[in-house]
Amino acid sequence: MISLALAALFFIVIHLGWSGTRLRDAAVAGLGLRAYMVVFSVASVAGMIWLVSAYNSAAYVPTWGQLQWWKPVAIVLMLPAFLLVVIGLTTPNPTAVAQEGLVSRAPAGIVCVTRHPFLIGVAIWAVVHGIGNGDVASLLFFVSLAVVAIAGTVSIDAKRRRVLGPAWDGFAAATSIVPFAAIAAGRTHFRAGDIGWWRPAAGCAAYALMLGGHAHIIGISPFPV
Repeated sequence: MISLALAALFFIVIHLGWSGTRLRDAAVAGLGLRAYMVVFSVASVAGMIWLVSAYNSAAYVPTWGQLQWWKPVAIVLMLPAFLLVVIGLTTPNPTAVAQEGLVSRAPAGIVCVTRHPFLIGVAIWAVVHGIGNGDVASLLFFVSLAVVAIAGTVSIDAKRRRVLGPAWDGFAAATSIVPFAAIAAGRTHFRAGDIGWWRPAAGCAAYALMLGGHAHIIGISPFPV
């Protein structure tokens, strides 16, 4: 459990205490952007491997235990999580790595829903699983991922603001972190056609595959018993 706690702390620190701060700016200035990206990518992958490995080997210490009543809720919530992740990964977005130049484009598609679709999707996934598993190791694992995903939206915004200045302010004013907030406020207009058909189809396919294969892949059935 100590290894898992240290892995969770390491993962949080490299993403929130380094990547999104002025320490990153200093590292980029000293190493160059390409070298920095290599170093950070290696550290991030190593951190994730450590986190997953420590979680898999951690002792099972129950808190509230697996909640069977939560499983139908989780099944429903995981669909928007998958859609946000898949559509977010396949949509051009100035918040994504090396896509800052897109900031001058008018927001479209899933970016109108939230400018951080991937991270919001990961946050939903992590919170849903943290609640449903009900043990100490799962809390450490999923809470650390949820913290990185949720706080990461603010961290990326701050990083983009430092680099892009007024151009970022215009983009941020027309979008939101919280899903549908900019649409509800009238700051942007969502057109489902801008997303296309294949992105939601891919998200639904990934959702269906994971739902059907969860018991075989993870070892736990997503359905209540």
